Amino acid sequence: MFEYVGNLHAHTTTSDGAGSHGLVAAAAIRAGLDFVVITDHNVWVSGVEGYYQNRHRERVLLLTGEEVHDMTREPQRNHLLVFGAGREMAAAGQGQRAQALLDAVRQAGGVAFLAHPIDRAVPWAGEGSYSWDDWDVAGYTGLELWNYMSTVKAMLPHMISGILRLLAPATAVIGPDPDILALWDALLQEGRRVVAIGSADAHAAPMQMGPLRRVIYPYQFLFRCVNTHVLVEHPLSGSWEADAAALYSALERGHAFVGYSLPGSPRGFRFEALNGDRTAAIMGDQVSLADCEALLATAPAAARLRLLHNGRAVAEQDGRTLTYTPARPGAYRVEAWKPYRGRRRGWIFSNPIYVTLA
Repeated sequence: MFEYVGNLHAHTTTSDGAGSHGLVAAAAIRAGLDFVVITDHNVWVSGVEGYYQNRHRERVLLLTGEEVHDMTREPQRNHLLVFGAGREMAAAGQGQRAQALLDAVRQAGGVAFLAHPIDRAVPWAGEGSYSWDDWDVAGYTGLELWNYMSTVKAMLPHMISGILRLLAPATAVIGPDPDILALWDALLQEGRRVVAIGSADAHAAPMQMGPLRRVIYPYQFLFRCVNTHVLVEHPLSGSWEADAAALYSALERGHAFVGYSLPGSPRGFRFEALNGDRTAAIMGDQVSLADCEALLATAPAAARLRLLHNGRAVAEQDGRTLTYTPARPGAYRVEAWKPYRGRRRGWIFSNPIYVTLA
């Protein structure tokens, strides 16, 4: 499998971001990303997708998706990340039930992820909560397990401590919202297949207090934090249309994991089901108990590795590898926690391997 790292949630001046598509692409190149997806609010921009290259011949694949929410609703919650639809989807979400939008995305051949499904308000900063409300829907591919800027919002309950944390996010951020982790596990335990992604929600907008004006979260910094690592069967070809299709197909199948790069590069992590010396399944796949002699997690550096079955830890150890023989069907996923700046931080969160009875 070939691993590509990208950010799936960024905004430009087309909606409420501070940079152009070219500026975002340049920041993604400097951050070492392989691809970045622009998801401006309720607008899809054509004609800008493709490979962007700098003077050092380093390049990044820039794609355009969309973050759709119903602007007739107050508050404007139920934000949906749409990838691969190839056309404007906002009209399908205005004044309609969320299910109508999800159906329209599927009909267009796209995939949909619930953006920041649990989002905290910051009253002192005038920032509302943009959580997902309508849980009686079907047809979404997955959810945003770790939205970096939404995590930052959760660290700001009070003004003074909040300002200090805003100025030192690398010290303050610990991991995904525990409530979102619990929500994801509950959905998996119900037998649903829900793909987890991680992203920045990058706007790079300057923050101002009195005479002070500063971009605290520039694109390049955010693209070095939480990203999605996608595994594809063949190397990308250089044709942006074919490469977009390969990335979105792998993402839809759950062949991906969420990585936080500040504690150390997560590149190279793998989680697989083994049958003898053969790989029977990788993240996102289904495998029977009879065909799964062991589950193996391999990290690129030593960390605290945890294997969870339907949300409950069944194995845990320090090191670079963890092996476990499953005895029951269910969703098995891995977390890796790594020391960084004096605290153990969430580092890697795999998508599940779904073990079945037959």
